[in-house]
Formats: sequence, structure tokens, C-alpha cells
Amino acid sequence: MASPIPCLRTKAIILQTIFDNSGASAETAPVFGHFGEWLQGRLGPAGPVVLVTMVCPAHGVQARFTRGRKLTLVHDGPAAINREQLERLIDIAGVEKGRFALSGNLPVAVGAGASTAGLVAVARAAGVAEDRLPSLCLAVEGATDPLMLPHPDRVVWASRLAQGKGVIAAPPRADIIGGYFGAPIRTDAADDGFADISDLLPAWENATAQQDLPQAARLASVSADRTTALRGPRNDPSAALAQRLGALGYARAHTGSARAFIFTPGSAPDDAEQVLADYDLTGAMRFKTGGMA
Repeated sequence: MASPIPCLRTKAIILQTIFDNSGASAETAPVFGHFGEWLQGRLGPAGPVVLVTMVCPAHGVQARFTRGRKLTLVHDGPAAINREQLERLIDIAGVEKGRFALSGNLPVAVGAGASTAGLVAVARAAGVAEDRLPSLCLAVEGATDPLMLPHPDRVVWASRLAQGKGVIAAPPRADIIGGYFGAPIRTDAADDGFADISDLLPAWENATAQQDLPQAARLASVSADRTTALRGPRNDPSAALAQRLGALGYARAHTGSARAFIFTPGSAPDDAEQVLADYDLTGAMRFKTGGMA
């Protein structure tokens, strides 16, 4: 695996927040969510929890900030963050109070990164420096996704440390059919009960370097199966559903209900949404992910 990166200042997005005469910021660019993880588990039996996220450009959140004497939080769409999280961010970051307006379509507590994306959006709207975002999100959440990075799926990310443990090539380009199985599950930052995936990471590095989608899909399936065997649910239909769909493999939210079925671009069946419903998955959706662009 490529050499560790102790901090993630390199390739940081430089975003200068501009305020008009009323004290309102420009709306931030969308912060895209993810849809579970290609891989997630311990980096060695007693190592940190690490992951390779699956970027989902179909879901995102934006924020606008207006200076004011009182702290206000309003949502147009699912509530990506709550007031307590916002108050903690404001306190730690040392930014001004005012009205924070969030808009977007990121579902909450399903493994889509809503809270991290929401925190990144409001921090950017308030003018927080990019190199502060990983540690700031970690301080608020206790476990954070790498959604503040320019390429979130090109790093082996230690989510409870907000650190990169290695840089990797982009996952191969893929079409994803996704849905949600079971009730929403919020991430517990103190939960480190995951399987060891250190043996999968060298193979993942090779698969991404070669842009080998069948191998990447196989590794994602192995990682998902390890989590399901250890954490449940016992009735998870992913393996049977992938076979019926003709998918190359599947991925999951390792602490959430998102399930992703991986296809070569253009090969997903037309009736996939109905097949997911037959297996009690809800919220069926399609999106593209991966690729070197």
C-alpha cells in the first residue's frame, strides 16, 4: 500500500467564502455523500477502523450562512445535522453566530454520510479553513467520513482518527443499484467491533491500480460478508440479491442500511428496482461512481 499520509493538507480544496452586504454567504458547492463503503474494518486485529468510501454524487447537501446575533439552523430536506452538532462546531471552530440554512437530499442514519457532509457544508459556509475540516468534524462526531477531501474514495481513511492511512487509485468506474435494508442505524463512534481487513488492502490497491472492476467488486463483497457475519443482520439478502441481479458483487454500509450492487457501466438490468423491492429493500436508486477522472 502507498505510504501513509499523516495529515491531509495536500490537494485541499481552497474555498474562499464571499459575503454580500447583508452578511450572507454564497451558497456552498454541494458536498456529496457516500453510499456505504467498498471496504471497512480493522487495520489489523487491534488496529484502527479504516474504510474506503463509495462516493455517491446523487446525494448531497449545501449550506448558506447569514451573520446574526442568534444561532439558527433550518433545513430544506432531511436534517443532516442537529442544533447540538452545530453549536459544538461553532464553539470549536470559533466562528460567528448566525443563520445556517441547509438544503439537500442526503438521507440520515443509513450510511450515506449525512452528518459529515452537513458539518463540512456549514463550516465552509462560515469560512472555516479547509485544513481544519477533518479534525473539526472528528471533534463534533467522534467518527467521520472523508467527504471533505477532493477525492474521498482515493484514501484508506481511519474514521475514528480523521487520518489517511494510505493513498490509493480511484475505484474502477461502476454503475450502482442501491437500496436500504432494515431500519436506519446511526454510527456509534465508540464501536470498533469490525473484522480485520488488512489482508484485503493490498489486493484492493492492485485492483484499483489496474482498474479491475470484477476484482474490486469481489473484495467489496468479502468485506461486506465479514461485517454481516460479525454484526448481522442474519437475514441480509445481499448475496442472493446480487446473484439474481447478475451483479459483479455488492457493498454495504458497515454501520447502516445502505446496500450497493456493482455493475459494469451500462449492464444493470432494467427491472433492478423491482428486484430490490422483492427482497424488501426500499429507496431504490441508480448512480455512477469511481473512475480516474
